[in-house]
Amino acid sequence: MRVALTRAVSLAIAHCELTHLDRQPIDLEIARTQHRAYEAALAGAGCRVERLATGPDMPDSVFIEDMAIVFDEIAIVTRPGAESRRVETAGVAAALGRYRPLHAILAPGTMDGGDVLVAGRHVFVGRSSRTNDAAIADLHRAIAPYGYDVTPVDVHGCLHLKSAVTMAGDDRVLMNRAWVPAEPFDRFDRIDVDPSEPAAANGLLVGGRVIYASAFPRTLERLVRRGVRTVVVETGELAKAEGALTCCCLLVDEREGRANEDEECPFGAPAAGQNRNS
Repeated sequence: MRVALTRAVSLAIAHCELTHLDRQPIDLEIARTQHRAYEAALAGAGCRVERLATGPDMPDSVFIEDMAIVFDEIAIVTRPGAESRRVETAGVAAALGRYRPLHAILAPGTMDGGDVLVAGRHVFVGRSSRTNDAAIADLHRAIAPYGYDVTPVDVHGCLHLKSAVTMAGDDRVLMNRAWVPAEPFDRFDRIDVDPSEPAAANGLLVGGRVIYASAFPRTLERLVRRGVRTVVVETGELAKAEGALTCCCLLVDEREGRANEDEECPFGAPAAGQNRNS
């Protein structure tokens, strides 16, 4: 069973961190409706959705991906590049600790999960305003014993690596070459975004399909022409907070013998409770 950890949309989402976008009004109820539809798409892709609660001190917490990177053997709890988001890690660590052993990125390292693209045993990590070399080195030390290699990739003009490139199949990527160099991804079949849709490179590959935003119809056409199976959702309100499809979940393949099940969470008590939705 694949578990999709999500987090509720905070009452305070209008106060989210912004780096590349101007602040716009965010309709909370529409954002929550869009988020529920996204969770339904995850369930339709075969995931069991577990939604964590949030609080008014965590305006960005719906973008749960930034708090961790999940591998088959271990989960890495990040140290987010935006200091205001570090309160989010405890609750996510508590949830992940039931499924994986945990490793934490420590100061002076900073890392957002949105900067980490895992393609089998190949791990691409964006150097961005949120992720630095100290954290990349820490990640490499933690996962190299399991046979993963790490390739740093410079990111320009966008928030995260996965703003510029995401998986569109086992050996295929969707990318915007204006924001990330193409060379590190030479081993993949590459689909370029339509030039009129620079933010269109983020899609979530799960269950043999790509969950994709309705805001990018021209790039969607390119995906369909290349035989990519897509599920289209509306995410316009969440996009105003610099969020995208991969941002809103952490995918965990559930295994027998859950890690840390009877242990105290090593990252402190959860900042908020947890609800489970099927």
